[in-house]
Amino acid sequence: MSPKINGLEICKKIRSHDALTPIIILSAYDDIDDKKEAFLRAADDYLVKPFVLDELLMRINSLLRRHQHNDNNDATTLVIDDLVIYPTEARVLRANEEIGLTQKEFQLLLILAQANGRTLSKQRIAEEVWQNQFQTTQNTIEVYINFLRKKIDKNFEHKLIHTRPGFGYYLAADK
Repeated sequence: MSPKINGLEICKKIRSHDALTPIIILSAYDDIDDKKEAFLRAADDYLVKPFVLDELLMRINSLLRRHQHNDNNDATTLVIDDLVIYPTEARVLRANEEIGLTQKEFQLLLILAQANGRTLSKQRIAEEVWQNQFQTTQNTIEVYINFLRKKIDKNFEHKLIHTRPGFGYYLAADK
C-alpha cells in the first residue's frame, strides 16, 4: 500500500539486483495468495500486521544468522558438468552463459549441488530452503524444481536436475 509502488514490486526490484539481502514483508494482507506471491517474488519471510515487535526482531535475527552462516560456509565454487555455481556471488553459469535465478531458486540449486549427487527429499528441501517459514506444500517444491529445470536444463541436451520417484531430487551430470 505504498503510494507509488507496492511492496511486492519493491521486492522484485531488489531481487533483480541483489539475490542475498534478506527481505521480510510486513503486510496487512493475510490471504494465502498474497503470501504465495511474496514468496514467489523471493521474499524470505512474511509477517502480518498487527504483529508483536519481539516476533519481528526474532525473525530478523534468524535471517541475519542464516545469512551470516551462508557467507561463512559457501565460499567454494561448485561445478557439475558445464554448470558453475558461485555461492558467495549468487551467480550461476551454464555453458558459460549466466542464468538469472531468484533467491529461492538459487538456494534450491545450491543445496542440490552441495548434496553431491545424493537425493534430497521434498521434506529436506522444504526445511533447507524455506526453513518451514510457511506451509510449504509438495506442490511448491515441484513448482520450484520446474522453474529450475526451465532455466538450467531446458536449452541443454544434458540434463542435470533429476527426479528419483518416491524419494526426491538430485543434481548430477546426465549419463
